[in-house]
Amino acid sequence: MKFLRLAALAGMLTFTATTATYAQDDIDKLIRENAADGEKLVSGYIAPFMKSFALGLNSGWYNTAKPHKLIGIDLTITVSAMRIPNKEMFYTVPTNLTSIELVNGGTASPAGQAPTIIGPDQAPVYRVKGTGETFEGPEGLNLKEEIGKNWVPTPMVHLGIGLPKSTDLKIRFMPEVDLGDDGSANMFGIGVMHDLKQWLPGFKVIPFDLSAFVGYTHLKLQYAYVPDDIQTENAAAEMVMNATTIQGVISKKFSVITLYGGLGYNIVKSNIGVKGKWDLNDNGTYETNFREINPVNIDFKTSGPRATAGFRLKLAVITLHADYTLQKYNALTVGFGINVR
Repeated sequence: MKFLRLAALAGMLTFTATTATYAQDDIDKLIRENAADGEKLVSGYIAPFMKSFALGLNSGWYNTAKPHKLIGIDLTITVSAMRIPNKEMFYTVPTNLTSIELVNGGTASPAGQAPTIIGPDQAPVYRVKGTGETFEGPEGLNLKEEIGKNWVPTPMVHLGIGLPKSTDLKIRFMPEVDLGDDGSANMFGIGVMHDLKQWLPGFKVIPFDLSAFVGYTHLKLQYAYVPDDIQTENAAAEMVMNATTIQGVISKKFSVITLYGGLGYNIVKSNIGVKGKWDLNDNGTYETNFREINPVNIDFKTSGPRATAGFRLKLAVITLHADYTLQKYNALTVGFGINVR
């Protein structure tokens, strides 16, 4: 069980840390000329990942509407693939930037657009308006070519425990993990599923399970960020995601097969920031009016309704399940678990 838990967490951290590293390599080029301009470009570039990955934190919480018996447990590992629309492979570069303008978004990019982090691996070319100097911005990960689809994976693991009154407590937890010189990461999540039929007269005899569920997950990743040619103090990149989901869940068991579904609402917020002091104009001081202290701070929101349908196969204490969720970024989730009581 410990190995499976570590494997899932390692997968999540590897993807998020790799994405942060990949993005930061060229982000300092965008904020160097003008932090406000750079923030707009960073926002457009990173938005598909921040929104979809954070939304994926709301996946994989359940595979039945029936809570455990008292002290029953399950350890479940899931991977959710969030589908990114083709239109989000690129973003429109604002035309009202103060110091930077787009020269060439790459041969694959539509006019006036540049690749997002999931887009093609072609670096856009920008020009500094005052000097005419050109530089390359960050290219995409080219997910469609690498894996055949625009999917952003969100691995997850949780422990479920049966409590009194037909209630399940579900826990996602990872203490702060030291990533060495690269930074640190931590995660916490808690969910509660409660049987509703016990409170509805006449419903106890109807052969299906009906529960209410609420879940919350918090993920924070801090990453060392030391640009090559900019004087900085305590420079770092920080990624924070908070995801809440409220759902009604229904399921029906047929021998070893359980069909389940859920309707609800997602409330998802995420933030990416470039922290520390940055001497962007090379004058030896850190000036607030030039946004040289914490130059980038971007919020994203991905809230909205969701609908899930799936099935679970249970053989003794082993469970296998899969479901599909319709939401802002549709998600395919598959999972494996060990379930007792």
